[in-house]
Amino acid sequence: MVRIAVVDYGMGNLRSVSKALEHVAPGAEVVVTADPGRIAAADRVVFPGQGAMPDCMREMDARGLRPAVLDAARTRPFLGICIGLQMLFASSEEGHVRGLGVLPGRVRRFPPEAMVDDAGAKLKVPHMGWNRVHQAEPHALWAGIADGSRFYFVHSYFVEAGAPELVAAFAVHGFPFTCAVARDNIFAVQFHPEKSQSSGLRLLANFVAWNP
Repeated sequence: MVRIAVVDYGMGNLRSVSKALEHVAPGAEVVVTADPGRIAAADRVVFPGQGAMPDCMREMDARGLRPAVLDAARTRPFLGICIGLQMLFASSEEGHVRGLGVLPGRVRRFPPEAMVDDAGAKLKVPHMGWNRVHQAEPHALWAGIADGSRFYFVHSYFVEAGAPELVAAFAVHGFPFTCAVARDNIFAVQFHPEKSQSSGLRLLANFVAWNP
């Protein structure tokens, strides 16, 4: 039986993530856990998050989860979601906090001067709602998902990858921004697959079956 750990550091709607995984992988054991031992024993690890990155980093460290998360990001299929994507990078403008530094790059706030659409209308921050995701490269997690499929976003900050080969997809909100990254056993997304209907469920199913 495949064991999937959803990392619980007190930030985010973990129930919706776990329910979506149970739906696409009825034969798997899905656990929402703050126990480093259970994370270490899992075959696959999902690292979600919502809220402010400084709070997320603090709560993760308060629960002693940093070593388990870093080990999982090195050794097993690893899916970051929303803040779980941002925390993988070196630093963030949000609270000027350091991230885990697993991936090179930084997290930036959407700049107000760029928040206009093609018609000159003002765009809102946070970026909230459905947006098209443009795949930058083929990947196992895109299998069966049409390029340009719509996913659900809620965020005020975006990642600026330090290496172009990390970029797995981009979306446009005022300008093109990276919304998915991939390297080796890591895949991470800014959007919420658990809230993205059939495309999101397909991505989660692809993750469960992925053997990087």
